[in-house]
Amino acid sequence: MRAKEDHHRFHHKANMYITKKLFNNPTAYIILLLLSYALGYLSSPKPHTPPPPPSRPRAGAGASAATATSNSTIQLPPSLLDNFRVTTRCAADSVPPQLVRQTIIDRIFNGTSPYVNFPPPHISHLLRRRRIKGWGSYGAVFGNLIDKVRPRVIIEVGSFLGASALHMANLTRQLGLDSQILCIDDFRGWPGFRDKFKDIRMVNGNVLLYFQFLQNVIYQNAIDSVLPVPFSSGSALTKLCEWGVVGDLIEIDAGHDFNSAWADINRAWRILRPGGVIFGHDYFTAADNRGVRRAVNLFAKINGLKVQIDGQHWVIHSAVNA
Repeated sequence: MRAKEDHHRFHHKANMYITKKLFNNPTAYIILLLLSYALGYLSSPKPHTPPPPPSRPRAGAGASAATATSNSTIQLPPSLLDNFRVTTRCAADSVPPQLVRQTIIDRIFNGTSPYVNFPPPHISHLLRRRRIKGWGSYGAVFGNLIDKVRPRVIIEVGSFLGASALHMANLTRQLGLDSQILCIDDFRGWPGFRDKFKDIRMVNGNVLLYFQFLQNVIYQNAIDSVLPVPFSSGSALTKLCEWGVVGDLIEIDAGHDFNSAWADINRAWRILRPGGVIFGHDYFTAADNRGVRRAVNLFAKINGLKVQIDGQHWVIHSAVNA
């Protein structure tokens, strides 16, 4: 028993001596610290990085294109941009152009055209016979693109009082095209817009932009080619994607800040028919490279596309790479 106690006391003193020497020797202490850190790092479990989500083909591409995309797409590692990508599941097949108008009437207006029995009696006296106003609505870009693309379906994001939509309706009519123009707008204007448009009346806090838009379309005799989609751009573009409604020519002219333009361009791109053209206004504004132009350039760079300029408008051909 005595021998065991002496043996234990000896080892305890030896350990104390070694520890004291290590802590009194800076070099030995640092080596020990580094060894401890290395062993801890090597023995810790590695973090799991989830695989990037599979890319989905745009609406209208068809089953064969979907197969080709899934087989040939190179999977890139996740990035911060993944947080800003649109992930709406689009319809596998697109609605034929000749059925687009009735599809919108059935799904949005319960099967009855919004022009039927218009205007309602309680607001007819508040509307002007014609009140058309827009910005950049008559640029040469409209004629250039319509003549080149010969679109069956045109989708406009941001319509206001319908100036550019009605201009495009006249251009398609002159070319003998049977085109349907869908006008996406919530027709609410923006806070304070009535400071400049006092003649647009209001009923119980509801501004009459939508009704004046319909009145303008009727005045221009364009009810067969121009149809409103009276919702926010985000919700409308998402639903068109889910329904399989695609456009040959899409104009983006709603919000001019970066976030709005970026969201609209990305959502609209998913419902652009392969070979179609997307374009928009306000590429050159006081916002410089902080608004629309920044969104357009970033989108084109990420997707390997070329931005062309036509006056104040930007143009991206889906079939033309940078």
